[in-house]
Amino acid sequence: MHLIGCDFSSSPTRRKPIVVAHGGLRGAAVVLERLERLDTLDAFSAWLQQPDAWVGGFDLPFGLSRELIVALGWPQTWEASIRYYAQLSRADIRTQFKAFCDSRPAGGKFAHRACDRPAGSSPSMKWVNPPVAYMLHAGVPRLLDAGVTFPGMHESADPRIALEAYPGLLAREVLGQRSYKSDTVAKQTSERLIARKDLITALEAGQSRLGLRIKLSHAQRDALAEDASGDSLDAVLCLVQAAWGWVQQMQGQGRYGLPAGFDPLEGWIVSARG
Repeated sequence: MHLIGCDFSSSPTRRKPIVVAHGGLRGAAVVLERLERLDTLDAFSAWLQQPDAWVGGFDLPFGLSRELIVALGWPQTWEASIRYYAQLSRADIRTQFKAFCDSRPAGGKFAHRACDRPAGSSPSMKWVNPPVAYMLHAGVPRLLDAGVTFPGMHESADPRIALEAYPGLLAREVLGQRSYKSDTVAKQTSERLIARKDLITALEAGQSRLGLRIKLSHAQRDALAEDASGDSLDAVLCLVQAAWGWVQQMQGQGRYGLPAGFDPLEGWIVSARG
C-alpha cells in the first residue's frame, strides 16, 4: 500500500510549502521513498487529482467540536458542516469564533474536541498559534471535493483513505516537552537540532508504542535533521501514523485504528488513545 504523510499549511509558499512524505510498509519498517513539496493550495488540489490508492495521514483537523457547531447553529452532520464552513471567509471565521470565545470565562475560552486531551492537540477552532481553524478551512474541503474516504465520517468508493494525523503526539512520546523545530531563524538552535536527531534515531529504532520503525537512507536522515522548520520530519511522523492505521486495518481492527464510537462530526486523530 502506498502511504502518505502530509505536513499541511493553510498558506503555503516556496519557503514554507506543504510537505508530502511518500512511503510504504516492509514488515514492521516504514520505508521513506521521497519527499514532495507543494508551494500553493492549487498545487495541493492538483496533487489530489492524481489517480492513486493510498492511506494518508494529514496534519490538520478534520472537524470542529460539536459544542461549537451547536452553539453557532451550524449544520450538525459532518459533510454539511464542512460545506458550510468552506463558504465562509477567514474574516467570517475569526469574527464568529472570537465572539464565541469572548462570551466564555477565562480558562475555558475554546471549545475542544474529544480527541484533543488524549492527543495533546490544540482546539481546532484556534485561528492563531497555530492557525488550525484556517488549516481545516483550506484543506478539508479540498480533500472532500477530491472524493477521498474519511473513515467513520464520510465513506466513499475512492481507494484513497484520509486520516487525521498529529505529529506532536508521536514526537512527545519520544522527546517529552523538548522542542525540535521553529520557523524563526533565531530559534533554530543547536538544542533543537539535537532533539531532531534524537527523534530520528528513536524512529529508526522503533522506540514508540506504535511498534513501527522508519527506514531512511543516510541522505534522508541528514535532510530531516537539517530542516530546522521541522516540516519534513513532521511529514514523516504523519507517515508513520498513517502506516499504523493501515496495520490496524489489516489486522481487522476496523476504521484504521480509530476508536469505536468516536463522534463523526468532530473526527479523531489516528493513534490517539480512545
